[in-house]
Amino acid sequence: MSLILRIFVLSITLLSSCKNASPTPATFLEVKSVLIDGLNPSANNLQNISTNPKITINFSSKLNSSSLNNSLILTNFATRDTIKTNFQLTKNDSTAIFSPQNPLKNLSKYSLELNQTVKSSKNEQLQSGIQVNFSTLMDSTDKFPRISDEALLTLVQKQTFKYFWDFGHPVSGLARERDTSGDIITSGGSGFGIMAIPVAIERSFISRTEGLDRMLKITDFLINKAEKFHGVFPHWLNGATGATVPFSSKDNGADLVETSYLMMGLLATRQYFDQNSEKENQLRKQITQLWEAVEWDWHTQNGQKVLYWHWSPNYAWQMNHQIHGWNEALITYILAAASPTHAISKDVYDQGWARSGAQKNGSTFYGHKLPLGENLGGPLFFEQYTFLGIDPRNLSDAYANYAEQTRNHSLINRAYCIDNPKKYLGYSKDCWGLTASDTYNGYSAHSPTNDLGVITPTAALSSMPFTPAESMDALRFFYFKLGDKLWKNHGFIDAFSLDRGWYATSFLAIDQGPIIGMIENHRTGLLWKLTMKDPDVQSGLKKLGFKF
Repeated sequence: MSLILRIFVLSITLLSSCKNASPTPATFLEVKSVLIDGLNPSANNLQNISTNPKITINFSSKLNSSSLNNSLILTNFATRDTIKTNFQLTKNDSTAIFSPQNPLKNLSKYSLELNQTVKSSKNEQLQSGIQVNFSTLMDSTDKFPRISDEALLTLVQKQTFKYFWDFGHPVSGLARERDTSGDIITSGGSGFGIMAIPVAIERSFISRTEGLDRMLKITDFLINKAEKFHGVFPHWLNGATGATVPFSSKDNGADLVETSYLMMGLLATRQYFDQNSEKENQLRKQITQLWEAVEWDWHTQNGQKVLYWHWSPNYAWQMNHQIHGWNEALITYILAAASPTHAISKDVYDQGWARSGAQKNGSTFYGHKLPLGENLGGPLFFEQYTFLGIDPRNLSDAYANYAEQTRNHSLINRAYCIDNPKKYLGYSKDCWGLTASDTYNGYSAHSPTNDLGVITPTAALSSMPFTPAESMDALRFFYFKLGDKLWKNHGFIDAFSLDRGWYATSFLAIDQGPIIGMIENHRTGLLWKLTMKDPDVQSGLKKLGFKF
């Protein structure tokens, strides 16, 4: 074989050998473990971490110290602020201990991310980054000096009453829909505000004369300025002119449910202002005029066995919203049956509201039987609006025991928050209450089946007569522990989400009013006594088959 041929064969052999050889596997740096204050975040839901946490990350190899600069990104979920950190190396430089340069915020969620810029001393690249979430512990210090439970209840009633008294519309005296509503007043929320006036007089927040004069301003406006449709008021009115303000495109007329809240308030004050004086006689006469003008039977839409929520002068019955139970509108049927001039019959209640028994539930949730309504009870305002005036303690009919209904719905709502299946930050036995309110992206009827992580103070506080111990726990927590964030000039803000670090800046009449009245019902039963002694209300309850 020639020399050239030998060289050619050797070359082919070497190339074949190289082609068949296995490549040397690449090596990477790996994270062996992560500990935050000594706890493993594998569940990705660490809570109650200190505001100066020690974040320990163990690696598979010795680290290149310079590669750790800016490698750990610590971000506040709510504010999106990035927190700078320091680090030190231990265990032969294979473990990095990070700590924030400044303390984190209490009761806040954070995201911890380690990016892939980290390298070993041999220039091995981190195989994959990590990302975990955790939340910090609550600042457990009291935000206000400790006072007795009775003093706290009075303070909450007094401060919340300011919404209706100091912020009431200057022309009509009625309640603005919310603190940013300008001239827009709410008929239903005004009914709750009216019920707060006897409470305020009894608690010496205002004088009887001041309360009477405000009531006369209100009734004069309702009679002489406010637009009405067959005696029924719209949801919203202009507080200066009385003109209807459309609630939605076709909801620009009568709102029977909101009117029922207004009438409940008027009937309670008709009982309260019972003195034989010119002004009090005049007030009772005006309330009776408004009450007897409401054409409840008109809302059966030509004699159907159900009440309809809306009627519009432009769209008639096009909204087509029948009022069925179980929800916040039981008072609508009670007052419709109670009317001395335009009453409905009992079969409208049985077939329309009770749906011939279809409103019954009877299942048990978290150990509490729910007589009526949707599974898990729905938002708590279902139990609070009607029973602001109607006393449920000894109330029953063919469908339910209402003491059981109101208490168990509240306990189910609380138990759901304690269970906290969605793992929202802050839910606890002291921080509970899901109901309709403002939220971080608008307005929503919060409930166990519509849980957005938003707690609404009126939910727990307006259940005070049904769950006195549990609601008092919530009140103490809201005031003493979160008061720096929740407690403002008109009482508690409408809602908050600790999970998102969101706190409403709003106050809503329909949420503030029940707080005042339900606390008073818990303390003295005042509004229950006033409403339940009204002869027309008694007549309506008896007509529908209630025992009370």
